[in-house]
Amino acid sequence: MQPSKPIVGIIDWAKSPQSEPECRVERAIIGEAADVRYFLCHSDAEFTDELCSVQALIVWHNTPITAAGIARLKDCRAIIRNGVGFDSVDVRAARARGIPVCNVPDYGTEEVADHAIALALAQCRQLFPLDAEAKRLRWTIPVEPKLRRLRELTFGIVGLGRIGTAAALRAKALGFRVCFHDPYLANGVDKAVGVERVGSLDELLRRADVLSLHCPLNDETRHLIGGRELALMKPSAFIVNTARGAVIEKAALLAALRASRLAGAGLDVVEGEPLQTAEEAATPNLIVTCHAAFCSVESKQEMRRSSARLARTAVRGEPLSNVVN
Repeated sequence: MQPSKPIVGIIDWAKSPQSEPECRVERAIIGEAADVRYFLCHSDAEFTDELCSVQALIVWHNTPITAAGIARLKDCRAIIRNGVGFDSVDVRAARARGIPVCNVPDYGTEEVADHAIALALAQCRQLFPLDAEAKRLRWTIPVEPKLRRLRELTFGIVGLGRIGTAAALRAKALGFRVCFHDPYLANGVDKAVGVERVGSLDELLRRADVLSLHCPLNDETRHLIGGRELALMKPSAFIVNTARGAVIEKAALLAALRASRLAGAGLDVVEGEPLQTAEEAATPNLIVTCHAAFCSVESKQEMRRSSARLARTAVRGEPLSNVVN
């Protein structure tokens, strides 16, 4: 009797599916190495017996994989987070069960950096208020005090990894003075990229006219930017977040915007996303996009192919790359 094939399970977030049930990209990569099956879940509380029997899991954004869900996996050889961030997976619980957790760190770098710059430019040039004014059939410039010359502004970056570096190079090309804070980078990276290194987060906050966040979410960075940190920033400054929502304390940021202690914010990610109330959505000088910075036709194809290759490697029992635990 032929032994049954391994199974690769693809978990998509039921609230906002990003893949397609046919899993054509993944099937083309995995081929005969495994059967590919698609599951819609809000959380791991909805794991079926079939899902718990898979040999590899590919997990799309925002579906939490907790210790309880991991404990139910019977023969899982890898959990692959379909994206850069892996804070939705309990990596410690997976490690305790001997299950590697992998991410896809190199897809979508261009898209997220482009999106961060787009949010910064929309604030510095006040595109949305001017668009609304023109569509009211008026032709004044009510936001003139917020319109800024880029080469007079300091673009401050928190986290000079792949995406942070790509954003830094784009900001330099536009004429911003670029500086960054990243305590984990070796000396000399600033010289290689041609930007200024700042010794502390507090100093960066005081100097930045645009603050762009490019760090992972973990115990150290959760609420990295809260009320105290926002109070250090210039009232004329803008903040951009294309990293993870909870890096910024949402209540503190919205309060600062309402009190005009900050000129504006451009957020692709929000703590507890999406926004929860009409009052939050009506916060002045706030631009929010739908956790879409990563998204393009090209980046999603790249991400899916990379995840599928990792799943194929896992079911074949070969050494894995991009292991984060």
